[in-house]
Amino acid sequence: MPTVEVTDLKDGDFLLDVREDDEWRAGHAEGALHIPISEFVARYGELTEAAPQDGRVHVICRSGGRSAQVAMYLVQQGVDAVNVDGGMQVWAAAGRSVVTDEGQQGFVL
Repeated sequence: MPTVEVTDLKDGDFLLDVREDDEWRAGHAEGALHIPISEFVARYGELTEAAPQDGRVHVICRSGGRSAQVAMYLVQQGVDAVNVDGGMQVWAAAGRSVVTDEGQQGFVL
């Protein structure tokens, strides 16, 4: 499974958050696309519309398990996708911004 470290992500990299709604509401990376893993197959078209055609999709969840499943699925579909190692827990621990939909300071649930 292709993976990337949180510290290797740059501002502007396309990020797909596959955590569930309650986790997203608590806090997420600003600018990430949210499609919960439980709805992913039904909402796959949203990703194809939003993702850069020639760019990489960085898939993230809380700790890396669910995002690894989605990243593997995307790779099988021919998408350049990687799993973000350690997920939002490592994201927050690395001091990266976690926000709510209202733009307030969020937290990882």
